[in-house]
Amino acid sequence: MKGIILAGGAGTRLYPLTLVTSKQLLPVYNKPMIFYPLSTLMLARIREILIISTPEDTPRIRQLLGDGSHLGLQLSYAIQEKPEGLAQAFTLGREFISSDPCAMILGDNIFYGNGLGAKLAEAKQSAENGKATIFGYYVEDPERFGIMEFQRINEGGRAQYQVLSVEEKPKEPKSNYAIVGLYFYPAGVSDMAAQVRPSARGELEITTLNDMYLQQGLLNAQLLGRGFTWMDAGTFDSLRKATNFVCMLEQYQGMSISAPEEIAFRYGWIDESKLAESVKKYGKSPYGEHLQAVLENKIIL
Repeated sequence: MKGIILAGGAGTRLYPLTLVTSKQLLPVYNKPMIFYPLSTLMLARIREILIISTPEDTPRIRQLLGDGSHLGLQLSYAIQEKPEGLAQAFTLGREFISSDPCAMILGDNIFYGNGLGAKLAEAKQSAENGKATIFGYYVEDPERFGIMEFQRINEGGRAQYQVLSVEEKPKEPKSNYAIVGLYFYPAGVSDMAAQVRPSARGELEITTLNDMYLQQGLLNAQLLGRGFTWMDAGTFDSLRKATNFVCMLEQYQGMSISAPEEIAFRYGWIDESKLAESVKKYGKSPYGEHLQAVLENKIIL
């Protein structure tokens, strides 16, 4: 399965910070923002990843992450000349995706929660079996988001959620569950995305793509309930909240979260020598010290 990080856009809501750097390279506590969505795809055990960004920001992101070999990944890059909606990622990435299923995550979205890996694995399996999956998270202001309407059904003794409708920023929302910036699609998603036509605001809406899968009976839903956190760190206020959240977690737990090198090491994608190279690169920073503790087997998960 392939993965895409959509890290484009001008980041105008974060001006003047993003006049000189990519939004996805801004710090969320002690790590660049892009480490968080990258870690999410890695937790889904996706190793071939395309990063889509602007002509100005792509070289900066490439300077940070390179070809991904230090993480046991294969990273590719594509340029988005003009942001024209989230569904555009799948046409820009057509050659990369080829005939494989593909997950896409937004470069400013942060996910955390015990059991997240299991939900990602389930969504991945569904995509490999021909069905798309969207993720829902309860919000107080649903009119600001794409929204899913659903009903709960019991299947095999566990709760499942059947999607009834999806709608982009509705004036009268049918639920309080926002569709967050993480999507899993089966093979053929580029062909499906190519059929999406611009909305009234001139964008290729991901909600339209999701509705196309829904109309074919090929759309699943996963709800991120109690114990899960989702953040869109695209504004000053949400960036501050994300930083405070990660800071609280790391100081309380005494260990780093969303550390790509650690994930790669624990999955066996890199060996001790590769991890040691990263420890040397990061030096005596708290991040480097965390990786040193992982290398010395002081942190057992």
